[in-house]
Amino acid sequence: MTQGNGADEASVERSYESMTAMDPDTAGTILREVKQIFEQVNTPFFLRQGTCLGAVREKDFIRWDDDIDLGSIIGLHGFTEDMIEPALAAFRNRGFYAEAEPNQEYVSATLMKSFIRIDWSCYRILGDKIIHFPGVPIPVRVVTQMEKIDFAGDTFRVPSPPEDYLAAKYGPDWMTPKSTGYEKDILALISDHPYAQDQSTAEQSSEPSPIRLRILDRHDEPVRGAQIRVVRYGNFVTDEQGYVELRLPDYPWYALIITHGDHEEVLYQERLHRGSAYVYRPDPSKTTGRFMALTQE
Repeated sequence: MTQGNGADEASVERSYESMTAMDPDTAGTILREVKQIFEQVNTPFFLRQGTCLGAVREKDFIRWDDDIDLGSIIGLHGFTEDMIEPALAAFRNRGFYAEAEPNQEYVSATLMKSFIRIDWSCYRILGDKIIHFPGVPIPVRVVTQMEKIDFAGDTFRVPSPPEDYLAAKYGPDWMTPKSTGYEKDILALISDHPYAQDQSTAEQSSEPSPIRLRILDRHDEPVRGAQIRVVRYGNFVTDEQGYVELRLPDYPWYALIITHGDHEEVLYQERLHRGSAYVYRPDPSKTTGRFMALTQE
């Protein structure tokens, strides 16, 4: 792994934890360099999620955005999965941190340079949809034909029509700027399909250990009967000691909603690994907007 400009796995992890807003001038410089590298390796890409939202709505980066979101579609526009690693190698040669991890729905690549994190998702087509984290179905029709938009001192491709794409990703209120609270709009678009109910007993018994999660209140006491919605995968309830076991597919990132009494918090992006144990502690000053809030037990 080649490291550049201080970018390594630890600095990427810190950027997820801090969610520090990008410097827009630096972000624009990095985005133009990213485009140049993709063009050199003949890799098509488009602006997605918050970067597309800013380009269409603000004509600029959203001032509180913490990363650049890019996408490619496996099987469209001449892009294939075996083009991913050569592209990552080209980024490493230019001083970027560049690593990828695949799952059934997309290959998630993380790039970083000059303290700017880029999330490049290479989506698999599933029927007539692609799936955006944390499980939002996006119609393939909006990414089949792209349109060009002037942004950050250059021209980039975006889904077409971008209004349909942004409504599918963020809901009908996508034109209203929200630094926090937008997460619940997105989660309302996602249906749950409990994972354990989709498996036979034999399949479940052959899995690694489940994820163990403990819910504590603001006094650091365990919460009995706390409700945990793991978005896409159903609802769970804690036992007398505040524990719950989660049987989930082996994805690294999940969104959760934790509710007990009059307390509710959306945890939009959490790392959960099977066989590991985690603890939730509320922050009295925040009920939304925290990322990677769970700690390992």
